[in-house]
Amino acid sequence: MKALARAFADWLDDRSGFRGIRRHLLDEPLPAGTGWWFTLGSLLLFGLAVQIVTGIALALFYAPTPDHAWDSVRYISTGVRGGFILRGLHHWGASLVVVAAVAHLVRVVVFGSYRRPRELNWLIGVALLLVILAFGLTGYLLPWDQRAYWATVVTINIAGLTPFAGDWVAALLIGGDRIGALTLTRWYAAHVLVLPVALGALVAAHLYLLRRHGVSGPAQRREGPSLPFFPYQAARDVTVAAAAGVLLAALAWQGAPALEPPADPASSAYVPRPEWYFLGLFQLLKYFSGPWEVVGALVIPGLVMAWLVLLPWLDRGATRALRHRRGVLAALGAGLAAVATLTVLGALDRPPPAEPVWTVRDRAGAYLVAASDRCQRCHGPEGLAESIEAGNITRPPDWLAAHVADPIAIAPGVRPPPFANEADTRAMVAALARLRVSAPPPVSDAEAATLTTINRECLTCHTIDGVGGEEGPNLSAVGSRLTADEIAQQITNPFEARADAMMPVFEGVLAPEAIRAIAEWLARRK
Repeated sequence: MKALARAFADWLDDRSGFRGIRRHLLDEPLPAGTGWWFTLGSLLLFGLAVQIVTGIALALFYAPTPDHAWDSVRYISTGVRGGFILRGLHHWGASLVVVAAVAHLVRVVVFGSYRRPRELNWLIGVALLLVILAFGLTGYLLPWDQRAYWATVVTINIAGLTPFAGDWVAALLIGGDRIGALTLTRWYAAHVLVLPVALGALVAAHLYLLRRHGVSGPAQRREGPSLPFFPYQAARDVTVAAAAGVLLAALAWQGAPALEPPADPASSAYVPRPEWYFLGLFQLLKYFSGPWEVVGALVIPGLVMAWLVLLPWLDRGATRALRHRRGVLAALGAGLAAVATLTVLGALDRPPPAEPVWTVRDRAGAYLVAASDRCQRCHGPEGLAESIEAGNITRPPDWLAAHVADPIAIAPGVRPPPFANEADTRAMVAALARLRVSAPPPVSDAEAATLTTINRECLTCHTIDGVGGEEGPNLSAVGSRLTADEIAQQITNPFEARADAMMPVFEGVLAPEAIRAIAEWLARRK
């Protein structure tokens, strides 16, 4: 049996040369004193491997469209077996990669491993750090929740500050006239197509140059024989990777942070916050406003990156020894202290959670769901289906729309009450989507009736708080322009206010008390 195995190994080596490859990978001589500090590169490779594997698995369930992105991420967390762990591994793995990349870069600076003949490999390492941060930036948008959407708005606004090309860069990132489907498609394509190719090319070049020039070893050369990579350094690398894997698994068991409500462009009161490794830059921006914003957004980060790029030529020390590079080490320490301070301040400067915004359409839909026999006959206390409450809505929007429009298609044998009009259907579906994460504010029956009428009659042509049609004027702050009497007159007979009015006459269509209630509600919108 041994003879047969040896014969097969000889045949395979003759065709592939695997023994030579194995010797090349495992027998690399390392300078004396190479130890645990030199495991950070392998730790980074381990983290990148975790991200690649979990990213591919997540892509099997993710739908990169605004209509389905949020629901697909929610489904991964709640509907896929082990999906919450998968999301947790990818989320915490991103932090592991950033920490490992920064720690590896700091080790290279402290040990002077960027000096001749390793300048090119240092530049590739800086580019790798930028690609890793770009992965975090593009991946942040993909859940398409409030946090992701508004953090991306801030990112694009920062990109728009780029001198001479700001508008072009912002347009490239948006992909259209506003953040939407094209934006999500472009960022997803960058995350899963463009950046992985760049990452693979840079890692391959980095490893090639590492083997070409060899491991630099400690800053102060030590006497002693060189040792092969295997088994001494290989054991250290495996130990560090295993410890990181255990920590990652423990964090992933808690899952990724919970999704916030789906992205709502109308919710301009939302205060965005980036991932922790961008908090330092986020905090820095708070100290520069108006025309000085470009200093915090681009000038200071640009100077830091310029220092990193030029470091091999700025370092004029006689040797790699620490005593010959005090200026470089002092600058590195000051930079790390500044980043750490800004990050901590950004973490502490956390605004209170914003109240969930329920639009006119959402509130009208919530009332219709709660009051309509069409819903309550199955979802009420005596019904056979689950009650409709905040937090227990798990179906995607298209399923909810089909169910509201035609319950018979999903619940055969149920004979629904008369079919609700299209405006009511939109409102009920919107309310059910909002009920995923929050309960509606309390409302009296009289105000609910007014909101229902506004949804049916006004939102067809007018916008209120970002929801509705665009044919008529925006009514979000109409109370600052018109009184309740003037609004009531325009609803009753708009031609008495303007002869060329495009709005239909509601006299005889709505009861006078309904018109008055709508006018008084709109007059409070200031």
